[in-house]
Amino acid sequence: MTERIIERLNEASGAWFDGTLVERRRTPFQLLEVYDTPELGRIFRLDGYNMTSERDEFFYHENLVHPAAVAHPAPRRALVIGGGDGGSAEELLKHATMERVHMAELDPEVIAIAKASFGKVHRGAFDDPRLEVTVGDGLAYLRTTAARYDLVAMDLTDPVGPSEALYAPATFALAKGAMAEGAALVLHLGSPFSHPARVRRTLASLREVFRVVAPYFVHIPLYGSIWGFACASDTLDPRGLDPAEADRRLAARGVGDLQYYNGETHRAVFALPNYVRQLVA
Repeated sequence: MTERIIERLNEASGAWFDGTLVERRRTPFQLLEVYDTPELGRIFRLDGYNMTSERDEFFYHENLVHPAAVAHPAPRRALVIGGGDGGSAEELLKHATMERVHMAELDPEVIAIAKASFGKVHRGAFDDPRLEVTVGDGLAYLRTTAARYDLVAMDLTDPVGPSEALYAPATFALAKGAMAEGAALVLHLGSPFSHPARVRRTLASLREVFRVVAPYFVHIPLYGSIWGFACASDTLDPRGLDPAEADRRLAARGVGDLQYYNGETHRAVFALPNYVRQLVA
């Protein structure tokens, strides 16, 4: 039976897709749902929010990972907090310089569903020997690890309810403690149009911890809005990388099969409309 799948941006607006329920299960942590849709292929949802889809996952995962990864001269170790669908790990593993990607995912059922139903998102990343998966609390891992990473990607649900604390300065400070010299933290911010207070608050929290905070914005079809990201570091600023050098690094590292990201989009996503400039100032 076809259902209308609603992605609510706030109390007054949202987007919808028609789809057919494939699977629904309640874990100790959250409600997981999988739908088949004519528009976006298979969709994965957590607690009633769209997380990823087969057809548009590259809008999110490529832009979460590559602006910082390409700006880094030679990323070798990366940490993904969350990201159990495997999409972020798959993008990181495209870089020939990458020796180890560590995923810390809270819910093992997310990984199980990804492996069973979302091969078009992770594209076999779970079989790559460079990927190490830890099931458990990512913050607990940050508190105890002695490893240092060139890139830390927080690939988490929206900062709503219990997840709000994950976007606080204390969490960003924990991430910074696991970062090597010259490293960067990347994460998503939400919609500057539908979540302006959230975007402003998260950027302010990042600026309490990091010297360089570079916000950028991309339209995500699944989320029904333009969507914000940020790269945070004490030294790395992706805004200084010109398109020709970004393309040269992609070629040198053998990064292929990109549907969104290239040197020109690298420059473009950091070009902010005036209303966004005012929001992030």
